Amino acid sequence: MSENELSYKIIGAAMELHKALGPGLLESVYEATLAYDLKEIGLEVKTQVPMPLVYKQVKQDVGYRIDLLVENKVIIELKSVENLAPVHFTQTLTYLKLSDKKLALLINFNTKLLKDGIHRIVNNL
Repeated sequence: MSENELSYKIIGAAMELHKALGPGLLESVYEATLAYDLKEIGLEVKTQVPMPLVYKQVKQDVGYRIDLLVENKVIIELKSVENLAPVHFTQTLTYLKLSDKKLALLINFNTKLLKDGIHRIVNNL
């Protein structure tokens, strides 16, 4: 399944989740429930995936973690904040580059309409 096909399924599941729970909950709640829903539709989902940094050929385990990794292709970075800041976009793009992945979804669940909180971020390798 391509990254675009996966993102369509992920966004659909996120929209259903947001419709059921609404905004205002902790990020960890959205992470656990979205992971559950994605697994229920048959997708492989890893949570809190360690993201080491390699600097001058030395692997540094510095505590970065991808919220969700779907089918080892699409990174999902979840937020539940009033407004996304530029650093959220930069962080997500950095995860894409460090993991050599092409597509990430930055999803802020703390919005009235979830479509306003979904952002596709592409790594142009």
